[in-house]
Amino acid sequence: MSSPITDLIHHPYAPPAGFAAPQPGVFKASTVIFPNVAAMRARDWKQKGGYTYGLHGTPTTFLLEERIAALEGGKHCLLVPSGLAAIANVSLSLLGAGDEVLVPDNAYGPNKALAEGELQQWGITHQFYDPMDPADLQSRLGPRTKLVWLEAPGSVTMEFPPLARQAAICRERGVTTALDSTWSSGLAYNGFDLGGPMGSGADIVVHALTKYPSGGGDVLMGAVVTRDDALHLKLKLTHMRLGLGVGANDAEAILRSLPSLALRYHAQDQAARRLAAWLRQRPEVARVLHPAFEGSPGHAHWQATCGADGAAAGLFSVTFHERYSPRQVDAFCDALELFKLGYSWGGPVSLVVPYDLATMRSARFGGTLCRGMLVRFSVGLEAVSDLQLDLEHALAALG
Repeated sequence: MSSPITDLIHHPYAPPAGFAAPQPGVFKASTVIFPNVAAMRARDWKQKGGYTYGLHGTPTTFLLEERIAALEGGKHCLLVPSGLAAIANVSLSLLGAGDEVLVPDNAYGPNKALAEGELQQWGITHQFYDPMDPADLQSRLGPRTKLVWLEAPGSVTMEFPPLARQAAICRERGVTTALDSTWSSGLAYNGFDLGGPMGSGADIVVHALTKYPSGGGDVLMGAVVTRDDALHLKLKLTHMRLGLGVGANDAEAILRSLPSLALRYHAQDQAARRLAAWLRQRPEVARVLHPAFEGSPGHAHWQATCGADGAAAGLFSVTFHERYSPRQVDAFCDALELFKLGYSWGGPVSLVVPYDLATMRSARFGGTLCRGMLVRFSVGLEAVSDLQLDLEHALAALG
C-alpha cells in the first residue's frame, strides 16, 4: 500500500485462534465487519447466530447475557444501562395508552415515579397495591390491567410478600407479571418458579446488575430475563427502538465479578444477620426489619420462598424509637465512620441511608412502619467486629 497509515489501519495480521484464559476477551464495537454483501443481508440482529452492529451485541455482551440468564433460571436476557432501564424496558414494551399497571406500594421508588410520570403522561394508568395482602391485589385487577410488578423484599422496609400467591392470582387472570429480583441476585430464590413447580413464578425477572453481580460499586447495568420466546422478542424490539446498550468494559467488569458472586453474597448475608441481631438488643432500636428474622413482616413468606435456612442478602433496616427526632437519627448516621452515606448496595463498602417513611409509603399500607425514622444498612465486606464498634460509637450520638 502507498501509505503506512493505510497499511496500519488495514494490516492483515490476525492473532491465531485457540487462546484460552480464565477471563473472556473484551470486544468493543459499534461497526461490525461483514465478509460480503450476502452475509450482511442474511444476518438477523434479533438472533445470536451472528453480529450486525455493536448495539445489538458482541461476543462480550452475548456471553454476559447467557450467564445472567442461567443465573436467574431463564432462557433469554437483555442487558440495559441500569436497573431502572430494565424496569422501563419492560413497562414500555408491554403498556400502551388505555392500559393499566399495578405496582406494590413498597416498590423501588423510581418504578413508582415512572408510573406517576411518563406512563401517566402517555395515557397509562396505575394503582399501588398492598404487597402483603393478596386480596387487595386481586381486587384491583381489571380488564385494563396488562402488567403487575412484583418485588421481594420491599424496598427499604424489607417486607417479604407472598410472591407465589401473587403470581398465581395474576396468572389466573392472564396478566403478565414482572419481578424485581435484584435482592435475590438469582441466589435466594428462582423468580420464575418461586419454590414451586416450574413456571409457577413471574413471567419476567429484572435484575440490577449494579448491585451484587458488579460487587464493586462502580458499574451501572440491568438485565431483563425471560423464558418465553415471543415475550423476549417483544422486549427485544423495544430494547432496539430505545437504543439501549451497555459498554464492553462494564460487561467485562461484571463477567470478572460473577465467579465470586455467591461467596460475596453469602458472606454479606451472614455479616448482616450478625449485626441485625446485635441491633435488636439495643434499647435505641424499636424494630429490626430483616426477612430472615422472626417477627419481621413477611418472615413466613421468606421461609416459604427461600427455605427455612435460605439466603437473605446483606441488607436490613431498623426503626428507631419515636422519642428520637429526625435530627438525632441524622446525627447517628453522620457519626458512622465505616458505614458511608450512599445509595445502592452490594459493594465492598458498608452503606447507610436514613429515610422518612411517611413521605414514601401510603399510610393505609404502611401501618406502624410509617412511624418513626428508619435507617437502611447495606453490609459490605469489612470485619463484622469493626462494623459493630462503628455502630456502637454512633449510637452514642443519638443523645
